[in-house]
Amino acid sequence: MVRDYLVEVEPDVNVGCRFYTNTPESALMLYFHGNGEIVDDYDSVAPFFNQIGINLFVASYRGYGFGNGTPTLTNMIKDAHEILKEFRNIAKEYGCGRDPFIMGRSLGSLSAIELALSNKVQGLIVESGLANSLSQYLQGIVPPSFPIWNDDWEFHSKVRIGSISKPTLIIHGEIDDLIPLEEAREVHDRSGARDKQLETILGCGHNDLFTMGKEAYFKAIEKFVKKYGPA
Repeated sequence: MVRDYLVEVEPDVNVGCRFYTNTPESALMLYFHGNGEIVDDYDSVAPFFNQIGINLFVASYRGYGFGNGTPTLTNMIKDAHEILKEFRNIAKEYGCGRDPFIMGRSLGSLSAIELALSNKVQGLIVESGLANSLSQYLQGIVPPSFPIWNDDWEFHSKVRIGSISKPTLIIHGEIDDLIPLEEAREVHDRSGARDKQLETILGCGHNDLFTMGKEAYFKAIEKFVKKYGPA
């Protein structure tokens, strides 16, 4: 079953999300997508998450897809907490009240790390994430006039992940020329988790993990979720 939700993050401001359910007994995953993506892009990807036993809830950002509002870095991080809160309510209505895994791809890794810092979750998955300055990553990708630049907030994953003790899986393409593999290695090395793993997908870049690296990508996620998720 697939169902859309508008999560109110502040009065009259909503973020579009989509829940791809498998079974109430399956693991829960809250997934924050990358920049330049919308939840619709996951219609072809979500079935693979379902096949490995995951109820997948894909979250977006203000101004992306069918949500409204203005995207800024501060809003993105703040809204993640409201999205998690509402996701827990939605999951309980579905009959799945367990703690979720939190996963973030690329830009979405910032939201995932933020939530893993202070919330009860099964584990954290960082895909194609960055260790250092977000502005360094976005420079040349997002035009200076885009609203996301409307604040001076900064976030360094390599610093924040040191305070996260939850099991952590880091997935990165071997030949990612947008966020180099060295960034993933730094995030892994600085992670505070006792149980942590860096899965390098050979021959893949930033945007082809779902296609070129599909087998290794989903095998790593399945193994991680089965180890730390529901029996």
